[in-house]
Amino acid sequence: MEFEIIDIDLINYQRAWDIQREIFSQVKERKISGALIICRHRPVITMGRNGKEENILSDKRQLEKKDIKIYNIERGGDVTYHGPGQLCVYPILNLTYYRKDLNWFLRNLETLLIETLSEFNIKAESKSGDTGVWVGARKIASIGIAVKHWITFHGASLNVKKRDLANFSLIRPCGQDIIMTSMEDVLRKEVKITAVKKTLVRCWYEKGAFARIGRGY
Repeated sequence: MEFEIIDIDLINYQRAWDIQREIFSQVKERKISGALIICRHRPVITMGRNGKEENILSDKRQLEKKDIKIYNIERGGDVTYHGPGQLCVYPILNLTYYRKDLNWFLRNLETLLIETLSEFNIKAESKSGDTGVWVGARKIASIGIAVKHWITFHGASLNVKKRDLANFSLIRPCGQDIIMTSMEDVLRKEVKITAVKKTLVRCWYEKGAFARIGRGY
């Protein structure tokens, strides 16, 4: 069966959420082996299953002025922000055919992001007990997944452009008092979204546990 890379670039969050569910159904019905959705979102705040309202620091009027909507979704974790300066990656995979282990999946998703950042000479790492990817004390990528019938959806967001960082002040990212960073912030130069996309897809196919997944089962 075929594995698909689906690049939908800048898209409304609701539409991307709908596409995830459409692909989820195709994977469940064994029409495709899986897919990796890559996209960017217009400014939006999402609340995971463990989300707490108090972690949104801005009132509704301020969010409306910025045209930022709030979505309550089925992924794990607390509150996060998405904007056009991020790259979001949503692997939709049936873990029945690989490894029924959510920790394995999360760690390999972190590794994919770390390997991608390494290609840009950014030394990033994961932290035990704290899902995501960090550069020093600052978080550069957030992860929140959902799994149903052992099929994954939702995924990770990688901060690329520096301009989006200001909107993280509207929330307590992941319900924590942490400072977010971006690839441009670390490198102190412009980073092209297209270059990050190409590198991430190459790392998906060539490195780590996901390389086998990219070839289907």
